Amino acid sequence: MSDTATLSSKFQISIPKAVRTEQHWKAGQEFVFIPKGKGVLLMPVPSLEDLKGLARGADPSNYRDRKDRY
Repeated sequence: MSDTATLSSKFQISIPKAVRTEQHWKAGQEFVFIPKGKGVLLMPVPSLEDLKGLARGADPSNYRDRKDRY
């Protein structure tokens, strides 16, 4: 069975240590909540350093530019 947590009266949830350790999450890290049906997807917000090189090798040709917009 997966780890569980309880929502406090201040609407706070403590993430179980096993999950934090497995995901390498640290105190102070920023997260985004993405609604998914009756649940929520919790994702860490990537830093700019993590995004560096993400689009390396992308082909910028055939992209629409502002001249062909209405």
